[in-house]
Amino acid sequence: MKVGIDLIEIPRISRALERYAGFRERCFTEAERAYCESRANPAQHYAARFAGKEAVGKALGSGVYFTWREIEIAGRPKPGVTLSGKTRAWAERVGAGRIELSMTHSRELATAVCVVSDA
Repeated sequence: MKVGIDLIEIPRISRALERYAGFRERCFTEAERAYCESRANPAQHYAARFAGKEAVGKALGSGVYFTWREIEIAGRPKPGVTLSGKTRAWAERVGAGRIELSMTHSRELATAVCVVSDA
């Protein structure tokens, strides 16, 4: 079993959303963008998903060496994780089994914890 955790400041993600036109498209899938944009405070939800992707990468042992959109986080209240592309191939290569993810946020911070079981 492997564990990954990440914590991020929501204002940091909010600034990235405002300053960089391609940030949403580079880091989030179409489904993730649709979900986040449907919420009252999109930056909170983008930040939680960003932390989730980081936590998944850490638990898989790839760190941040993955393509952001190859880790998709969907679902409420229990988020599910779908891997694709090189990230999925990496997970298979390292014998990753079930991926469990928990995310939360306050007004200022978003955090995520990921547990990857052995296959």
